[in-house]
Amino acid sequence: MTFHAYRRRVRLAAASVTALAVLPLASCSSGDDGESGDGRVRLDINGQPPGTDARELRIFNAEVARFEESHPDIDLVPHEGFMEPETFSTRVAGGDLEDVFYVYFTDPAQIIEQGYAADITDYLADVPYLDQVRPELNEVFQDAEGRQYGIPTANYSMGLLYNRELFERAGLDPDAPPTTWEEVRQAAAAVAELGGGVDGYGECATENTGGWHLTAEIYSTGGQVADRDGEDWRAAFDTQATRDLLDNLRAMRWEDDSMGSDQMRSCEDVMVQMGAGQLGMMIAAPDALPTLVRQYDGSYENLGLAPMPDGRGTLLGGEGYMINAGASEEQIEAALTWLQWRFVNPEETERRIRQRLEDDQPVGLPMPPTPDIWAEGRVRDDIAALNERYANVPVEHVSSFMDAAPSIPGRIEPPRAQEVYAVLDNVMQGVLTERNADVGALLDEAEEQVNHLYDAS
Repeated sequence: MTFHAYRRRVRLAAASVTALAVLPLASCSSGDDGESGDGRVRLDINGQPPGTDARELRIFNAEVARFEESHPDIDLVPHEGFMEPETFSTRVAGGDLEDVFYVYFTDPAQIIEQGYAADITDYLADVPYLDQVRPELNEVFQDAEGRQYGIPTANYSMGLLYNRELFERAGLDPDAPPTTWEEVRQAAAAVAELGGGVDGYGECATENTGGWHLTAEIYSTGGQVADRDGEDWRAAFDTQATRDLLDNLRAMRWEDDSMGSDQMRSCEDVMVQMGAGQLGMMIAAPDALPTLVRQYDGSYENLGLAPMPDGRGTLLGGEGYMINAGASEEQIEAALTWLQWRFVNPEETERRIRQRLEDDQPVGLPMPPTPDIWAEGRVRDDIAALNERYANVPVEHVSSFMDAAPSIPGRIEPPRAQEVYAVLDNVMQGVLTERNADVGALLDEAEEQVNHLYDAS
């Protein structure tokens, strides 16, 4: 995930703590009878890009027109916007929630619990290709009984982003990036030896991004940040594996001096350093690559993306769509037809790739129009072949990340994620700014604070 996308997600997630919690208990409806005046099934949908994003809006409108041309019995009525928690409860209470609405992966559990999404389980047998989507993505939209309430449409997972040119200069093989945190330490030391202001490894530490990164790193060791205890949530990150992880980070900072001296940095600060060719490694999601190239003077030829070190897990995020609980059977069927055609449709992928090339956008990365949603099998192989055929970026530089993705367990953000990240910021900052930081004491205090958050909720 790019820093700018994360900042927007932080703002919305912070608002959702209150907004989604106060939804009234009445059923919600889009406010129409599900039919257009001409007898077509009417669907109010959100996800329309704003007018300020001319290219994405043009693409969206063209997709809507193309769909309606091939499905003349369905009338799509687009609405600008995505998930806006600060207005969500108001729209639900007023009956203004769209028939098909966008959500982040952190939203479905609460929306399902409060009854504002339709149970679509009995309709899914007729949805092409949905059974080829990675199971863990579908599970995000399922309740405890396995009933499904939404469709995943895109996802991101974290990996190790690195500068291939710096690796070569440091005598490292850029085609064999580190696979463990200990190897990250060794590579960081080698890169830092280059001097000239080059650091081996960089970390975000402020504005909740230190906690966000630490969560991804805890997942990579097979750990959890929070676990269920009956009906409640409890902190679960104070483990020996986490202490070892932080001790390794502390050693890079203080013993090896491979991270530089400026540590109270935002992710934007770290991205600037990476784009300038002055940083060996950081953790990031695939969409960081085009951001580095477009905004921070990076180069696709010099950037590589590998799986998270240790590879026992990764932070999984993403998006999808749910259907209003007040939708009719006809609207549910029409909504699934639209969502499958638009987002879970390998038959349209080649056309969308060509369109992206015409717009001079990167092709070959695990992001739209080829998001990494497919399980191992024919569809995934076919998409990979299209990426290789049309790629305008070096796909071999992200191949280890793509090859490992289906086999690395993905875990979504913990409950009350932004508040938990704020607590974990203190752990990250303590390790990076205090030479003699007591890792155990930092984790003990953080667990107490996180448990207090969960007790209060």
